[in-house]
Amino acid sequence: MDNRPIGVFDSGLGGLTAVRQMRSILPSENIIYFGDTSRVPYGGRSQEILLKYGRQDVRFLRSFDIKAIVVACGTVSTTALPTLRAENDLPILGVVEPACRRAVGQTRNKRVGLIATAASVRSGSYERTIHALDEGVEVISKACPLFVPLVENGRYQVGDSVIETVAREYLVPLRDTGIDTLILGCTHYPLLTEIIGRIMGPDVMLIDTGEEAAWELKRTLTAQDMLAEERMGEATFYASDQPSDFGALASCFLREPMEKAVLPVDIETY
Repeated sequence: MDNRPIGVFDSGLGGLTAVRQMRSILPSENIIYFGDTSRVPYGGRSQEILLKYGRQDVRFLRSFDIKAIVVACGTVSTTALPTLRAENDLPILGVVEPACRRAVGQTRNKRVGLIATAASVRSGSYERTIHALDEGVEVISKACPLFVPLVENGRYQVGDSVIETVAREYLVPLRDTGIDTLILGCTHYPLLTEIIGRIMGPDVMLIDTGEEAAWELKRTLTAQDMLAEERMGEATFYASDQPSDFGALASCFLREPMEKAVLPVDIETY
């Protein structure tokens, strides 16, 4: 047994969808979450800047006595994860590999779609991972740069004409390629599941990267005998800018009320 907390980070609120899945799948675990709200979104940044941000985020989380880190950011997972793993001596999990395994196992016609940030699409990480699992699977990718800022500003409800118009523009051409599986390659996107599902139709399976990462975390902790003792775990939240605004929206991502205030952190000191 290992009662040390798990560190989780993302560029803003999106990684809370992964935290929600972790709290359901691993309810005994304590979680420390960092949302880098002063620099959101990460999606349009260069690889060098993303590595810098990822290193700072990891250093902040390692200032606590954590036992593992979940990079709940598709952009950092696709651009900086191998380096972060090489530089640290604890399990660091991303969202790409678990989601790709699920997609390869799920697709019936070997046509998998990916929606993600521009940086994630440019990296080619999802395509490489899927082709390593099954080189016969075709991956059709689409960058959706407006999704993260819209979600961060609360524009994710069915009936919101702005997000629905943007989603149709992004997704209808992807749907028309004949994919039967779609990876939601950013942890912000599960807030858009209902909108995306309506556009893609019932025959397209949506893969939630945060959920797949939570199951991978459970497998990792179980294999290394690092699960916490049975109890009710707690979550503590930090943000690098406007923590009160972060807290106001966080309950929508977590689908549970916020019990504690979000704490500020100056990430540039790490």
